[in-house]
Amino acid sequence: MTRIRVTALLATSVLMAASVGTTQSYAADDPPGTEPSASAPVKVDPNDPDLKLPDGATLAQAKVLDIKSVVEEQSGDERREDTNTSVTLALQAEVLFGKDSSKLGAEAKSRIRGIAEEIKNQNATRVRVFGFTDNLGSSAHGDVLSKRRANAVHDVLSQSLNDADITYEVRGYGEQYPIADNSTEAGRKKNRRVEVSFPRSEP
Repeated sequence: MTRIRVTALLATSVLMAASVGTTQSYAADDPPGTEPSASAPVKVDPNDPDLKLPDGATLAQAKVLDIKSVVEEQSGDERREDTNTSVTLALQAEVLFGKDSSKLGAEAKSRIRGIAEEIKNQNATRVRVFGFTDNLGSSAHGDVLSKRRANAVHDVLSQSLNDADITYEVRGYGEQYPIADNSTEAGRKKNRRVEVSFPRSEP
């Protein structure tokens, strides 16, 4: 199985920005509730004489950003994102379901059980299962279908894990939050997916 690795180093240390009365901010493209929550591990003294800032400039608030590693199968059937705080596994809908269906086959259930094993290995107690579609058809239909597919994946995960201490968040986002261009079939295929995300265990 051929995989393509793309690693995005967003930040490896504290980010310091010089600005005049302003602070830089960063917005994630991820669905609500999946943003990184890391905070700065060190304080910076803005009065330190070794800091070379233009006259009148001040330091923006320090912030640590996630390091994101993305691994995708060449076929696009499966995509994995690892950050220093979480793991997100995205399965392309055609791998899991028939056209316009939310019924899982045996192979699809086997893949989901593999995800359940990783959740168990990470000792995760919070799991998010989000469904997405392309922009074909009505938005309302996409919302319903994506939620049904997310529910189907959740059912297999919860049965496999059988752990009352795990809290699940299951949502259908329909055509919201595309990861590829909906103007091509290749892009729409990537957007039709179910994502399972969970926190990475503490080292």
